[in-house]
Amino acid sequence: MEVKWLGHASWKIKAGGKVIYIDPYEGAYDEKADLILSSHHHDDHCKPDKVMQARGDKTVIVAPPECGKKLGLPVKSLKPGEKATFGDVTVEAVEAYNFKRFRSPGNPFHPRGIGVGYLVKAEGKTVYHAGDTDFIEEMKKLKGIDLALMPSGGTYTMDAPEAAEATIAISPKQAAPMHIWDTNPAEYKKRVEAASKTKVTVMKPGETLKI
Repeated sequence: MEVKWLGHASWKIKAGGKVIYIDPYEGAYDEKADLILSSHHHDDHCKPDKVMQARGDKTVIVAPPECGKKLGLPVKSLKPGEKATFGDVTVEAVEAYNFKRFRSPGNPFHPRGIGVGYLVKAEGKTVYHAGDTDFIEEMKKLKGIDLALMPSGGTYTMDAPEAAEATIAISPKQAAPMHIWDTNPAEYKKRVEAASKTKVTVMKPGETLKI
């Protein structure tokens, strides 16, 4: 599998004969997608002009209903625990939400039920894209992750220490921070590698990991 960071929470995966974009927002969309996955409808995860750049005649968009409404396009929506198979690629939705970060009292930035994370499985490997989330209990049940893509920017998601704690709990073979804002990804790497066997790669936009 080739996993390319496009910037922010945007990724391009080439696996199982498919081109997959996750959370289109930043970067170049230079190949037409077989699959576009959006974790939720916020513009930095479901940007209409980037979706249109990536979308081809046969592209399937997997996204929550609010993203479909925003795009004005049909989408396949998966609730946490639901799976869909596209050729040799399986996509499973998992929980992603805030319980400690609020827009206003009692109003989280990402309420439960609005967005999801995704497990992308192909070629015997599993990539976990956490979406926008705090370190939630459901993460502790995730097993067999080859690469975890973890938001670590704080404000709207986990910060670096929380993302490290979540990564240690999940125990993936590899991890990479994303959705970084102004936090220091080196802190995330140091914390994870000091307390686990997970290898952390701090990437620059445009770089690719092979797993």
